[in-house]
Amino acid sequence: MIDLTAISHIHIIGIGGVSNSAIAEILLEQGHKVTGSDLHATAITDALVKKGVKIYYAHEPEQINGAELVAYTSAVADDNPEILAAIDQKIPCVSRAELLGQIMAGYKNSIAISGTHGKTTTTSMVTRIFNDASFDPTALVGGYFSDIKSNVKLGKGEMFITEACEYKESFLSFYPKVGVILNIDEDHLDYYKNLDHIVSAFVKFSSNVIDKGTLVLNGDDYNSRKILPYYKGKCITFGLGENCDYVAKNITYNNMGYPTFDIFHKEKIITALSLQVPGQHNIYNALAAFTVALLFTKDIDRVKVALSTFKNANRRFEWVGTENGITIVDDYAHHPNEIKATLEAASRMTEINRIICIFQPHTYSRTKELLNDFASAFKYADEVILCDIYAAREQDLGEVNSSMLCDAMIKEGVSVIHFTDQNDILAHVKQHAVKHDLVITMGAGDVSLLSPQLLKILKTN
Repeated sequence: MIDLTAISHIHIIGIGGVSNSAIAEILLEQGHKVTGSDLHATAITDALVKKGVKIYYAHEPEQINGAELVAYTSAVADDNPEILAAIDQKIPCVSRAELLGQIMAGYKNSIAISGTHGKTTTTSMVTRIFNDASFDPTALVGGYFSDIKSNVKLGKGEMFITEACEYKESFLSFYPKVGVILNIDEDHLDYYKNLDHIVSAFVKFSSNVIDKGTLVLNGDDYNSRKILPYYKGKCITFGLGENCDYVAKNITYNNMGYPTFDIFHKEKIITALSLQVPGQHNIYNALAAFTVALLFTKDIDRVKVALSTFKNANRRFEWVGTENGITIVDDYAHHPNEIKATLEAASRMTEINRIICIFQPHTYSRTKELLNDFASAFKYADEVILCDIYAAREQDLGEVNSSMLCDAMIKEGVSVIHFTDQNDILAHVKQHAVKHDLVITMGAGDVSLLSPQLLKILKTN
């Protein structure tokens, strides 16, 4: 364990990332000198510079001079010049997750929210519940959250709230008082060997919950329940099944697809709750947040008001606008089960006639490993417009492409068309979208940039 209180200057490689930039803000607030490097200037790096962070837009060895600790992201290669220079100068190097774990250790009440799906929404919900002067938490969200006008909230209280990402087992650097497992699914198969390997990582995460801490777990999720024989501490489950501790019953949906339901605990009704976010998956997210909240407060009204007025985090079924009766929504879904959940939620909107989904696959490895699952994930869409694969951190090895996915979707009976040029997508939607259509841009890449362009061309159509 590194004692951060004894360190003055911390250098972060890849400081422009969403998580690293948030960590930089926390370190600044705690009085550390922070420097960093990245390849390009962005709005994120510009904001850090205004707050006093020196940022270099290249990777050169002399940039770590004076640092007492160097942190890096998983995307940084072992032969990075700054890493090599730090090793040569015997400056300690830690991963982003290890640094975040060290920061978390300084808070009395730490909450780490894990799961293949729903982390950002649930973290935002928990942050909303506690975001006032009585708790004043520090929170890290995996996307922009309007409540805090950022992806990070710097508080003075004893509570720390963060997402806990399973990629490359980074969440094993966290030792929370409350650990949450929303679900476990096949993903990140560029790192994990198989589903059993993924489950074993979550078993290790659960064992990191501190003594006298609590594990909050989705009791309906088959893979999450595999944790239970290995976890010996206090565990509280949530779900729709009667075997769970906190259960949602009497579920109905309005014309926007927003659910209303009763929450029961051990056969006793606690409260009714109406959400302003659509879909069954958000019932699970809200139940998880509700369960976590009751570990720290008995004020049910406080929790109910926070959840019933919650609006989605950035890119989580985000309402972009409506023009000529055509509605544009943007969503981050990039895994087959996320796609199913999002489109199922959209299908409950009674004022919508057709769902047009513009989907951008994210990473070659995920598309290759889950090709058949992707092909069958779009049954609630009336038409799918397929973009080329967004490479992100990967190289194209020629093993998979969007044309292959398109062919697989056609075999599943999906009405799908593939465009390599995003301008052709805009032209297609302009020509074919009609009143009462819902157009969803979907994926974890840059497909979201199409949303405002679509709104603009529909306005002039």
